Amino acid sequence: MRNHRSLTLEKKLLPLTPLSALRVERHQIPAHGLIPNTSIQHRPLIIYRNLFPNPADASQIESHLVAVGVCEPMWRYPLYPDDHFHTTAHELVIAHRGRARLNFGGEGCPGAVVTEVQAGDAVLIPAGVSHRTVEDLEGGGFEMVGSYPVNSEHWDMCYGKPGEEEHIANIKDLPWVEKDPIYGDGGPAVQA
Repeated sequence: MRNHRSLTLEKKLLPLTPLSALRVERHQIPAHGLIPNTSIQHRPLIIYRNLFPNPADASQIESHLVAVGVCEPMWRYPLYPDDHFHTTAHELVIAHRGRARLNFGGEGCPGAVVTEVQAGDAVLIPAGVSHRTVEDLEGGGFEMVGSYPVNSEHWDMCYGKPGEEEHIANIKDLPWVEKDPIYGDGGPAVQA
């Protein structure tokens, strides 16, 4: 069941790092075994660095997402420690506490992106891209706000195992976000 916490959140935009100063990374990740990564829609994994000029807590980030109206906040948690991906929705995660090393692409994928993420960073994860926490660099303090496009199907969990091929086939028809889920018009996701 979906968490409808966003229905009670105040809609309030946070001050953001200006787009001209924002560090953005875009990565295409090849398929690896039964993990499609970005090979189906060719939408890049997008990493936003240092989004907020001032620290933001989880409630403020959720309020900002609701105000932008592209993604609906659903959970607060670190990424799972197991490689997994979704076939029914793209995912936006924003770190609000701590630091961690994350893997995008799957264990053993030669094109995987292994990167450190800290409070104030965000990652837009296209459907099909495997992701997991490799290491919490602060001994259990890492946490993110996870969100999915408004009106998207509830996210599923796939692990690159035989029998998931039918689910993977659904990725090709998923719509991309119409606006950037953090910046709205003109943000990095619009240019993807």
